[in-house]
Amino acid sequence: MMNTVNNSPRDRLIFALDVGGGLEETLSWVDRLWDHVGLFKVGKESFVRYGTEIVRQIHDRGGKVFLDLKFHDIPNTAARAAEAACGLRVAMFNLHALGGMRMMTETVGAVRKFAERSGEKPPVILAVTVLTSLNDDDLKLLGFNGGTRETALHLARLAQNAGVSGVVASAEDAAAIRKACGGKFLIVTPGIRGAKEVAGEDQKRIVTPAEAVSSGADYLVVGRPIRQAADPAGEADAITEEIVRGLALRDGR
Repeated sequence: MMNTVNNSPRDRLIFALDVGGGLEETLSWVDRLWDHVGLFKVGKESFVRYGTEIVRQIHDRGGKVFLDLKFHDIPNTAARAAEAACGLRVAMFNLHALGGMRMMTETVGAVRKFAERSGEKPPVILAVTVLTSLNDDDLKLLGFNGGTRETALHLARLAQNAGVSGVVASAEDAAAIRKACGGKFLIVTPGIRGAKEVAGEDQKRIVTPAEAVSSGADYLVVGRPIRQAADPAGEADAITEEIVRGLALRDGR
């Protein structure tokens, strides 16, 4: 599976596009940020509201799409959904590692065959490990014996063995995953915040951009800090500068 990180620090920044106000307002963010971020994350809210049209419109505006629908179903259903994602020509999509080895393996196989038939580059496939809204107490309530870090590491290894390109994981888990899974395994990190406090916070495990990248993250997903900034494009550029700083710190270790 495709697992190459683009060289530009800007390409490592993913803007979370789930915003209200209608399709035109949502797409206005693409017009505003397409040359300041690498990808636009289309999650459940936007996809349910606007369907495949939002993906087409982002592509028409020169943007790339990370389809964040977190497939989690029986293997055949997940694989067919993945083929549909390939048909939309998204750059990335994800599934839940908790769907199991067979679900992940069949999805990887379906994407590979689709790419061979179409002659197109396959999208990056990511496995979601532990949601950043969950902490150790939450996992205990759900019946898990291990904490977030142990569980995320186990699921990352499982995903790698299934042939998945990388994982969506908290920056707190990135260093351990990087050590266990090697330098080519991708880590996409949500829960990224800048120096300023962001209203409406609902994620429990959050870090700054430089901290996340220095810990091993390859891509950062950022939403509210950019949307709520007085100068969103400037904030995106400032985060890219933080990514550069984080890469320097990582290379210096």
